[in-house]
Amino acid sequence: MDIRHLTYFIEVAKYKSFTKASKSLHLSQSTLSKVVKSLEEELNVELIDRSAKKIGLTDAGEIVLAEGEIIMESLNDLSTHLYDLMNLKKGKIKIGIPPIIGFLFFPKIIKGFNNLYPDIKIKIFEDHSNKVKQDVKDGILDFGVVMLPVDEKEYDVIPFVYEELSLFVHNTHPLAQREKVEMKELKNENFILFNQELIHNLIIQECLRAGFRPKIAYEISEWGFISEMISENIGVSICPKPIAKKVNQDLIKEISIANPSIPWNLGFISKKRKQASPAVREFIRYISAQIPIKL
Repeated sequence: MDIRHLTYFIEVAKYKSFTKASKSLHLSQSTLSKVVKSLEEELNVELIDRSAKKIGLTDAGEIVLAEGEIIMESLNDLSTHLYDLMNLKKGKIKIGIPPIIGFLFFPKIIKGFNNLYPDIKIKIFEDHSNKVKQDVKDGILDFGVVMLPVDEKEYDVIPFVYEELSLFVHNTHPLAQREKVEMKELKNENFILFNQELIHNLIIQECLRAGFRPKIAYEISEWGFISEMISENIGVSICPKPIAKKVNQDLIKEISIANPSIPWNLGFISKKRKQASPAVREFIRYISAQIPIKL
C-alpha cells in the first residue's frame, strides 16, 4: 500500500468531498479520484459510498480510515523520534563498569553529560571486568570501563585515567609514617583484598614477583567494607591511589608503593567497527574532552 494513497484517502474522508480534498492537496479532482479508486482496487473493497449526493464511507472505509490515521500518526512519531535522535534530544547509552571504578569517578561524568543532554539516558551495568569486556565484544554494551591494557584488535580504546595502586593501612600501623614502601616489605601483612579479579590477580602477581605469596585474610567486594576493616586495624589493603580521597584520613594512611610501582590505568572500550549511534558518538566526544579525568 502506497502511503501517499492512504494520505489522499484520509483527506477525502475528512472533507467528505473530492472537491474540497483536491483543493487541500493541490491535486486535480480527477487525479484524486483515480488514486482513491486505485486504493479500492488494491484492497479489493469499496471504501467510499458514492450513491448519495454527499459521499460517505462504507464500513470498510471506516476501518481503513481508523487504522490509516493510526499508521500516519506512527509515521509522524517516527519522524519526530528520528529527528530527536539525530539532534541529540533523545538516545540511550549502555555502559558496563566494575564496582570500584564506578564508585570513584563515574557520578561526576554522568552529571556533566546529563547537564548537557538531559534526555539521553545512560544505563549502567555493574559487573566484573571480564564480563564487561565480553558484553562489549558481544555488542550488548556500547562501552565498558576497564583496566588497561586490552586487546586493541578487538576494541577501540580511549585511555582516560593514569594512576597507581597504593597501600592503605591503619594510622597506628608501623608503616603509617612512611611515604613509600616496597612490595617485599609486606611479606608478613594480612591482606584485605578487593575481589574484583583484575586488581586481585594483579596484587597477587606483584607479591609473587617480590618473592612471597600474600596472606589473604579477607576478600571483599565493597570498598566501603574494606575501608571499615582497615579502620579497625584488621589488615592492610592495596587499592587505587584515588581512593585516598574517599577514606577517613584520621584513621587510614595511604602509602605509595615503589620498586616497582603498580600502574592502574583505565580506559573506555567499545567494539571495533561497531556503528555508533549519535548519542554514543557525542559521549565519546564528551569523554575525550575531559581527559585526563580528575578524580
